[in-house]
Amino acid sequence: MAQLRFEALKKLNERPKVHVDATTPHISQFFGENVFGMEQMRATLAPAVFKKVSHAIKNHEKIDEATADAVASAAKSWAIAKGATHFTHWFQPMTGGTAEKHDSFFDALSGIEKFKGSELVQQEPDASSFPSGGIRSTFEARGYTAWDPTSPMFLYGKTLSIPTIFVSYTGETLDTKSPLLKALKAVDIAATKVCQLFDKDIQHVVASLGPEQEYFAVDKALFNARPDLVMAGRTVFGHAPARGQQLEDHYFGTIPGRVYDFMRDFEIECWKLGIPVRTRHNEVAPSQFEVAPLFEEVNVANDHNQLMMDVISRVGDKHNLKILFHEKPFAGLNGSGKHNNWSLITDTGVNLYAPSSSARDNLLFLTFFVTTIKAVYEHADLLRASIATAGNDFRLGANEAPPAIVSVFIGSQMTAVLDELETNGNIKIEKGDNMYMKLGIDQIPEIILDATDRNRTSPFAFTGNKFEFRAVGGSDNCATPMAVLNLIVAEQLTQLFETVSKEIDKGEEKRLAIVNVLRKYIKESKAIRFEGDGYSDEWVKEAGKRGLSNIKNMPRAIEAYVSKKSLTLFEKHEVMSHKEAEARNEIKLESYIKRVQIEARVIGDLAMNHIIPTAIAYQNKLINNANGLKGLGIDNTAVTQTIKEISGHIETIKVGVREMIEERKRLNKVTDTHKRAIGYCDDVKEKYFEKIRDAVDKLELLVDDEDWPLVKYRELLFLR
Repeated sequence: MAQLRFEALKKLNERPKVHVDATTPHISQFFGENVFGMEQMRATLAPAVFKKVSHAIKNHEKIDEATADAVASAAKSWAIAKGATHFTHWFQPMTGGTAEKHDSFFDALSGIEKFKGSELVQQEPDASSFPSGGIRSTFEARGYTAWDPTSPMFLYGKTLSIPTIFVSYTGETLDTKSPLLKALKAVDIAATKVCQLFDKDIQHVVASLGPEQEYFAVDKALFNARPDLVMAGRTVFGHAPARGQQLEDHYFGTIPGRVYDFMRDFEIECWKLGIPVRTRHNEVAPSQFEVAPLFEEVNVANDHNQLMMDVISRVGDKHNLKILFHEKPFAGLNGSGKHNNWSLITDTGVNLYAPSSSARDNLLFLTFFVTTIKAVYEHADLLRASIATAGNDFRLGANEAPPAIVSVFIGSQMTAVLDELETNGNIKIEKGDNMYMKLGIDQIPEIILDATDRNRTSPFAFTGNKFEFRAVGGSDNCATPMAVLNLIVAEQLTQLFETVSKEIDKGEEKRLAIVNVLRKYIKESKAIRFEGDGYSDEWVKEAGKRGLSNIKNMPRAIEAYVSKKSLTLFEKHEVMSHKEAEARNEIKLESYIKRVQIEARVIGDLAMNHIIPTAIAYQNKLINNANGLKGLGIDNTAVTQTIKEISGHIETIKVGVREMIEERKRLNKVTDTHKRAIGYCDDVKEKYFEKIRDAVDKLELLVDDEDWPLVKYRELLFLR
C-alpha cells in the first residue's frame, strides 16, 4: 500500500498536458446538437403529427400509436445520420442513479435498421435485480419502461437515449421519475386553480429547477490508492492537513489549470446534450468545485442533472481525475450539496415568486409565497425525509451545510412585509433607501440589493424570486425531494383554493377572502421562519421550544415517509399508493444498512490489514532504536513514550474492530428492517466509526511518513 501511494504521487509529475482546442465555435452553434427535442421534431415531423405531439406533451396526454410510429421513424433517421447504432430506454431505478439496456437498430433478419413506435413507447428490461422494496420477488423478473415524451431524447455516444419511467409487471412504479411526474401534475392543477382567481388566461403552471452541483475532483491514481474512496466514496480515515480551508483562499479563486481544462471539456459535452450549464467556480474546500445550470422545467432539469453527473465523471476520467459526488468525502471540510433552486412559472410567463412594485400584483406573489411557507411548516418532517441518506447524515449541520432542523429563511424585508400583513393587511413592497448599499467609491455605482440576504445555514431559503432547498445531498437524485416539495405545495394550494372559494360563495370579496387566509397562514406557520445562525446551540433550543423536529439521522428521519399523514397525502394526489410509498421506505432503509455495512467492512479491512501491520512494523523500528540508545547509555524516554502511544492506539483499533464485527453479526439477525437500520446507525456507525478513526488518525501523526500506507489528505486535496 505504501508503495502504491508513492507510485501514484510520482505519476503526478509525469502527466502530459491536455490540449484544449482553441478553435471551439460559439456555443450557440452547437448547443443541443445531440438532442432530439421539440425543434428537431418540428423540423422532421409532418405539421399535423407535430401538433399532436406538442399538444399531448403540454396537456399530459397519451400519444397514439400512429403518432409514436412517426416520432420513432424521425428519431431513428436523425440518430443514424449522426452515427448511432443503438437505442436505449434511459431510466432512473431506486438505486439513486440511472440505468439502460442497449438494443441495436439493425435487424439481422431483414437486413435493415428498424425502430417502431412500439419500441419507442415501451420496452421490457429485467426488473428482478433492481430494488423493489418487496413489490417484486427475485423470480418475478418482468418490468416495463415507458417513454416520457416531456423530456427530450438525446444521443449519448452512438446510442439514442430515450428518457422513460420504470414500472413493475403489476403496475407499481419502481423509479424516481414516476412520482415526480405525478407531483408536477398535481402542483400544475392546484397552482392553476389559484392563479385563475387572479387571471383566467393562465392555463398551466410549470415548476422550474436549477440544481447547483457541488463535487470534489481528485487525481485518479491517488484515488485508486485509497480503498475507502474506491469502495465507499469517502475517506473513513485521514488526519486533517495543516492547511485545509481555513485560509478561505480556494473559494472563487483561480481555477487550477488541470481542472479548468477538464471543466471546459465537460461543459462542451453538456452543451451538445442541451444541458444549459452556465456557472463554474471553486467551492470552499480545497479541490471542491461547483457547476450550475440555468433554470428548466423540473423533470427535464432533473434528467439533465443525472446526465450531467455521468458526463462529468466520464470526462474527468479522460483527464485522469476522479469526481466525488459524496456528501462528505473528507472529514472536517465542506461537504457537497445539490442546492435546488425552485420556483413556479405560469404559461403566461409570470414567475409566481417574483415580487413587483405594485401592491395589487403582489397579492398573487404573496399568495404563493405564504402558502409555500405554510406547506413547509405542515410537512417539514416529510421534506426532511426526502433528503435523508447515509451520505447526507455526515454533511447536514456542519461546514456551511444546513442543519437537520427544517426552517425557512425569508430575509428582513419579507419578514417586515409578512408582519405588516399579519397585523394590518397593508400589502406593499417598496424599494426605499434600505434597498440600496452605498459603497463610497465614485467609479462603482450603487448596488441594488436583492429582496433578501443569503443564509447558508438555512435548509429552505427565499432568495428574491425563488426558494433554494439547500439540504439536498450532492449525490442525491433531485426527483425525490422535488416530488415531495411540489406535492406539499400542491396540497396547501388546494386547501387555500377550497377555503377561499367557500368564503367567496358566502359573499366575501375575493381579495379580502385571500388576504384573510394568508393572514391565518402567516400566524400558523410563524414557527418555521428563522433568520439566524442555524448552527448555533441557541437555535437548537429555540427550535425545540417551537416544536420543530431535529432528526439527525436517516433511519429516524425516513419514518415520516410512511406516516399516516404522508401516506394519505401521496394517495390523495395520486403520486404514490401506500404500497409504493412503503416499498420506497424499505428500499431506502436497505440501502442505508448496506452502505454502513460496506463502510464498516472497509474500516475493518484497512485497520486490521494495513494500518496495524504498518504501526507494528514502525513500532519494532522504535524498539530497536530504544534498545540501541539504552546500550549507549542515552535516555530513551521519548522513544519509549511513543512506543507506548502506538501500543495504546493499536489496542483501541483492535478492540473497536472486533466489537464492531460482533455488533454487525447481532444486527444481521434482526428481521425488522427499520430496527436493523437504527441499530446500524446507533450501535455500529455512531459507536465505532469515530472511535476507530480517531486512533488511526493519531497513528498517522506518529508513524514514519515513508511507511504510512494511505494517501494523506494533504496529497489528495491540492491538485497539481
